[in-house]
Amino acid sequence: MMQALKGVRHLKSSAIKQAVSELSIPVPWGEIRGKVWGPDHGRPVLCVHGWSDNCGTFNTLIPLLPKECRYVAVDLAGHGRSSHRPPGVFYLFPSYVMDVRRVVDALQWSKFSIIGHSMGGNVAGLFSALYPEMVDAVVLLDSYGFLPTDVKKMPEVIRQGMDEMLQFEKKTEEKKRVYTYEKAVERLLAVNQTLSEQSAHVLLERGLVQVEGGVVFSRDFRINLKNIVRISLEQSLEMQSRIKASVLVVLAENGFEKLFTEQDQKKFTSALLQAYRDRNHTVVTVPGDHHIHLNDPSVVAPLVSDFLRTKVLALSDELTDASTSKL
Repeated sequence: MMQALKGVRHLKSSAIKQAVSELSIPVPWGEIRGKVWGPDHGRPVLCVHGWSDNCGTFNTLIPLLPKECRYVAVDLAGHGRSSHRPPGVFYLFPSYVMDVRRVVDALQWSKFSIIGHSMGGNVAGLFSALYPEMVDAVVLLDSYGFLPTDVKKMPEVIRQGMDEMLQFEKKTEEKKRVYTYEKAVERLLAVNQTLSEQSAHVLLERGLVQVEGGVVFSRDFRINLKNIVRISLEQSLEMQSRIKASVLVVLAENGFEKLFTEQDQKKFTSALLQAYRDRNHTVVTVPGDHHIHLNDPSVVAPLVSDFLRTKVLALSDELTDASTSKL
């Protein structure tokens, strides 16, 4: 069905023998690219990567998940092979949510599940709160679904983001630094120490562009600027309460929370996790670091697989059986 959809292109892939294809969806400023696994009519699952990563972050996990699902992993705008946002435009969580809506509309998905890692989990949480009728299950991989900010710090954060954008715009004539492939690997591992070397190679498949003299990183530098759209803990909890889907939170022992040194931030994450538990959602912790789903997917896959089978596939089978019995 998806091959026939207007505006959705499936491109040839060297991994076609593994039933993986490249996806391209037009958006007003260019295209959102991604990868697709699974049968045409499988249960739809959207996979959303973390900040500065790309859809390759799911390359090792998806092959271990239920084969009955249709997995679409996207490169968010400014990441991987997707187009950068127009000049003068910020990268904001609501904008990413809007992009997800564009993608699922193009795919003609009215009901689907979301797997989100890190920032992608925050996009998943916000989307599931704003469009609760569209999402049946949410998997948050080392993410809390929301990232609250102390209201007293919002003015300085917003100002910092604006100042950074203005400074960036004054430097637009500067070209991206050209690396050898080996130096690009070193650079990625230096700034992201939770990646294994093999995982770095996986992400760089979509994270580099060949140029004269070597390679450059494909991501938009503006994704590094301070996010100027923030929500408080109270707003986060209100949003969270609107999620109708079943939620699985998979935290890494040496993951995201290790980055939170401020006590207020730890209070925020504790409150969010308790709210998930109070609503009978599942919160588990696994050994590993922030990229455990990519570095060692066998740790995460059984939990995600069981969750999808229980909360999505089993219910789908029950509905099919009920419909059949009425015939």
